[in-house]
Amino acid sequence: MGRASASALRALARRDPALGRVMKRLEPLPDFPGADPPGVRSHFAYLLRAIAHQQLAGKAAETIWGRVCGLTPGRKAPTALEVIELGEERLRSAGLSRAKAAAFLDLAERTLDGRLKLRGCARLSDEEIVSRLVEVRGIGEWSAQMFLLFRLGRLDVLAPADLGIQEGLRILDGLGERPTSRELAQRGERWRPLASVGCWLMWRLVDEARGS
Repeated sequence: MGRASASALRALARRDPALGRVMKRLEPLPDFPGADPPGVRSHFAYLLRAIAHQQLAGKAAETIWGRVCGLTPGRKAPTALEVIELGEERLRSAGLSRAKAAAFLDLAERTLDGRLKLRGCARLSDEEIVSRLVEVRGIGEWSAQMFLLFRLGRLDVLAPADLGIQEGLRILDGLGERPTSRELAQRGERWRPLASVGCWLMWRLVDEARGS
């Protein structure tokens, strides 16, 4: 990930003074990608884990992910070929829902037959990566945006449908209600080309409000 320069961060603070005040007291955007999560050694494995974690609390998701990694030798996530060989029933035995098992298989099939090329994807634009990922069953725009931010370390990712970012902006601007996705997208234009910094700080504002 290209670290945001000090001058770029100062410019962001000038464009959005409210965000600038938050930037002074909350932790800055870390360098992404950081250390790989358990079992993750590739973009493919990262996407498997993202699918496994959807709509689950952290501990429950990690338990199921650990079982998925335990379906094959070693502690790493199964490869695309191994996912196909495991099949739906073995995948479901790890605790995956039928829909998530189907998403695993679709991701594996697309990776193996070349419809989804993950190797070298870091050279592609954000828009190209999102358009490719959302064709995979179980991967929506939000999941693709999180891949851009946390896996590829892109600095200008805005995820207006994220409830945490919406809540952070509500706190930042002192609003009575969370902004809509459209309102957040419009407000977030001030953060470009460092929208990832804005999103990160919105999440941290929510953490601060919760006392965590």
